[in-house]
Amino acid sequence: MCLAVPGRIEDVLIEDVVPMGRVAFSGVRRLVCLAHVPEAVVGDYVLVHVGFALSRVDEAEAKRTLELLAELGELEDAMSGELDAGAVDGMAPTGKEHAA
Repeated sequence: MCLAVPGRIEDVLIEDVVPMGRVAFSGVRRLVCLAHVPEAVVGDYVLVHVGFALSRVDEAEAKRTLELLAELGELEDAMSGELDAGAVDGMAPTGKEHAA
């Protein structure tokens, strides 16, 4: 089953001309490609599938989806499987941060 999980963009940076974001998912932070949502900025919620943000969603929709996934017991599985793009907590700055 494919699953996209909503997360909040905490930081936007450019890596080798690719827009990337540090995105928080219920306390877990991952590095996510933002190329498919060039309009996304810090504070936006995005739906992420296998390390790629696919679309923006509003905060209410993101929270409803996270609550539903938690109820179904799917959130932990989604975090470990679908978003295995690598944790970014403690990630050293690249000097390529992009002001959002």
